[in-house]
Amino acid sequence: MFFHSPKSHRAIAALAAILASCTVAPAQNYKYVRIGNQQNVHSKFEFGIAMMGGGSDLDEAFRWLCAKSDGGDFLVLRAVGGDDYNPYINGLCKLNSVATVVIPDRASAQDAKVSAIIRDAQAIFIAGGNQARYVNFWQGTPVQDAINADIAEGKPIGGTSAGLAVLGEFIYGALEDKDDDNDLSSPEVLRDPYFYRVTLARNFLQVPLLKNTLTDSHFAKRDRLGRSVGFLARIVQDGWSANPREIAIDEKSAVLVEPDGSAKIVGPGKGAYFLQVTQSPEVCAPEKPLTIRGIRARHVGSGKSFDVEKWSGQGGEDYEISVLNGQISQK
Repeated sequence: MFFHSPKSHRAIAALAAILASCTVAPAQNYKYVRIGNQQNVHSKFEFGIAMMGGGSDLDEAFRWLCAKSDGGDFLVLRAVGGDDYNPYINGLCKLNSVATVVIPDRASAQDAKVSAIIRDAQAIFIAGGNQARYVNFWQGTPVQDAINADIAEGKPIGGTSAGLAVLGEFIYGALEDKDDDNDLSSPEVLRDPYFYRVTLARNFLQVPLLKNTLTDSHFAKRDRLGRSVGFLARIVQDGWSANPREIAIDEKSAVLVEPDGSAKIVGPGKGAYFLQVTQSPEVCAPEKPLTIRGIRARHVGSGKSFDVEKWSGQGGEDYEISVLNGQISQK
């Protein structure tokens, strides 16, 4: 049998008091992997927006974004996944470093180390996945503040797929999409623009050239025209904007935007589609098919240009889109 002496009791009580006064740091949930120089540099970066439509990654778009960083520290942001972009980008570009930070929850997004990593980068790229994670995990946190501070400072930014979806002022948030592979379809939105899965968000990032703009990817490949028109109609109906725009990019295509708004379209995909609402929807209500007319559109293929500031371009095809009782027509 073991007996405590009075001295041992006092020692145990003292130890308990010390432990009670300690704050246990939460477990580190974020993942940070960096290759190249472990010391940051201060390069002469230049602003630009690399908007990539998903599918296969485009070497040309990444080289363009790397060049905007002037050989600085390139950072990939993710909510899930690994660091597979690191060797790919490092093999394409001459950079001081390439790193990936995976920020999988709001606790990680509150970590001061994570926001410091973002602020130290000279180029930011937001990977694909499910944009609901970015909105749910990062909005209203120091991570959102750090990305916006980088943008305000003039650092280049890019994104693909879900990473493209969060670049514009308006976002299809995918907040009700429990299955990443179950894409919200155009017929679902056209039949009912207030269908429960049509979850829209705004003001995640503050990119001046993408003000009043919705951004989307996989456009032609996944037949997203109908749902895009539905999103735009909802933005008007809900009072967010009277004439919202959309930049919709197909797979294997990218739109590379310079500081003055001039952009070139690159890649072997079907290019980019630039839409703008000119009339309020006639019918945009829960459980009713959509009716909206006069949406101006321009399809611009690879090698052509478009100015997102002036909303005009050289080359491409102009047409008009209308939806009557949930059915799309073009002329």
